Amino acid sequence: MSENKTRVFLVDDHPVLRKGLVRLIDSKPGFIVCGEASTAVDAMVAIREVKPHLVVVDIGLPGASGIELTKTIRSEFANIPVLILSMHEEALYATRALRAGAMGYIVKQDAVDNIATALQDTLNGKRYLSPGIAVQLQHDGMDDQLVSSHDLVKLLTDRELEIFELIGKGRDVHEISKGLNLSPKTVETHRTNIKEKLKLKNSRQVARVALQWFTEHPT
Repeated sequence: MSENKTRVFLVDDHPVLRKGLVRLIDSKPGFIVCGEASTAVDAMVAIREVKPHLVVVDIGLPGASGIELTKTIRSEFANIPVLILSMHEEALYATRALRAGAMGYIVKQDAVDNIATALQDTLNGKRYLSPGIAVQLQHDGMDDQLVSSHDLVKLLTDRELEIFELIGKGRDVHEISKGLNLSPKTVETHRTNIKEKLKLKNSRQVARVALQWFTEHPT
């Protein structure tokens, strides 16, 4: 009976992948997808209505990111755990997700084999991390490393990282401001902060480093 199953709400902006995840989750004993959304705004409206037991959030959403959505969910529904689903296999993203209030972080490549464990652990209040991410976090900070632009990216705030990625995708200030519902001046301020934190000389260098970052860390 579905009444006895854990209700999972899924937020992902890729329809084909989302449908695949619905089938995958529904196939696991004790779980059923009770709703879907492709944006943070739509997700919050639906979550308030269906009141799921758990929410699975794709980290790369249009508009407000999965990180921002996680913060919103946790502030409004402290009893609903969030599992972040991500293409990123870097601990940097997992750290930000956990800091935002997520209980787990699973890389999409691991979902087929480990989604049931991730869902159960998250539901039980036990932190779940994809194996590769867990190893990275265990060793994070253990070795001295040369400081590079990529190391300095860790200094960016969640919003700055979001804008940095959009710059890497070739978005200009007006496109970013429209997509994130921010004023162009605010985006410019964030870009200046990014430039200073990454120790770059000008906006052209920001764009070049952002492109390299996006190429190596596609969303």
